[in-house]
Formats: sequence, C-alpha cells, structure tokens
Amino acid sequence: MGEIRILLVDDHPVVRAGLRAMLTEFEGFTVVAEAPEGESAIKEVQRLQTLGEPVDVVLMDLQMGGGMDGVSATKAIKKLADAPPVLILTTYDTDADILAAVEAGASGYMLKDAPPEQIRSAVQQAAAGQTALAPEVAARLMGRIRNPAPVLSAREVELVELLATGMSNKAIAKQLFISEATVKTHLVHIYDKLGVDNRTAAISVAVSRRIIRSAG
Repeated sequence: MGEIRILLVDDHPVVRAGLRAMLTEFEGFTVVAEAPEGESAIKEVQRLQTLGEPVDVVLMDLQMGGGMDGVSATKAIKKLADAPPVLILTTYDTDADILAAVEAGASGYMLKDAPPEQIRSAVQQAAAGQTALAPEVAARLMGRIRNPAPVLSAREVELVELLATGMSNKAIAKQLFISEATVKTHLVHIYDKLGVDNRTAAISVAVSRRIIRSAG
C-alpha cells in the first residue's frame, strides 16, 4: 500500500495535534488536512477532490461542540461521489453511538484510548476498503447477535435516547415521523426487554448497560 492521505476531524486542537504527531510517525501516513467539525470536514473532502488530491481516510470524532456531529458528517460524506472511507475515533462505546455510526456508513469504529498500533492498523484497513472495529466495539456488536436475551433494535435505542432528553411521546413521534401509538408500542417492547415498567427505570438501565450515554 502506498501513501495514505488522512483528514483529521476533531473539535479539540490539542487532540488533533496529538493525533497528527502519532500518525505521522507511521511510515506512509500523511495528514493532509484538519477540520474542527463536520461541516468543515465535508468541505475539506470536496476541496481536496477538486484539486485532484483526495483523502484516503477521514478520521472522524463523534461529538464536536456546537458544530455538525460525526454521524451527520459521515452520512453526508458517504453521499459524495468517490467518497473516502470514514473511520470513527471517539471516546464513546455505547450501542447508540456504534449503531448510528454504522448506519451512517462508517467503515470502522475505534476508541481514542486504543494503542497507537491498533489505530494504525485500523487506518490501513479502512484505506484498503475493509471494516475496522476496536475489540471492545466488535465484542458489543457480537454480543448483540449472540446474546439470547432480547436486545433493543436500532430504532428502540434511538427512542430511548430521546426518552433520556425528557421528550414527551408526542414530541418523540414528531421527531421520528411516527404516530404516538407507535411510540407507545415501542415503549412496551423496550420496557419488556429491559425488565422495567417506566421511563425513568428504562433510562437508568439503558445507561448502566451502555446502551445510551449518561446525561452527565
């Protein structure tokens, strides 16, 4: 494999500087651009494509201050012609984050505390068109498949995330473009799968099982 051209996307300049320093230590890796949030990342991908110098991998954070988040940016980038692979690099390992990234088209999902060699390998895999998952992330996904106990569907995970924000059934229905009756049906299934009988308990269990992020 030749040179791997990387776009770094993270809202913290210090984190970007650290990642740049780490990545450029690896032979054949070149960080050609940086972006502090999703919208800037999309523009950078397009700018470099126009120059005939496209990136090979976008290394994308998930949560980026007030700017466009990593999932939305990934979804937009994957709609571009000749879209580069997007490798998520984040601190979050909840089902909600992982499923959202995968559904957005991410080629891989790594955690920021991974050993440098693991990140290097993930970037190479993404550049080669392969899927790259942190061991912890792969284990969670496999656990969802193998676990005989009922697990929440992607839609149910999304609904629990909205529950945690304090939304009413009506507001959730509007957000997800479904009826209130459908929301209530989902809640019945969610409560049953989590072994609870109310919203507060559902949120608590979902956080404790790392299905969604803690509000704090």
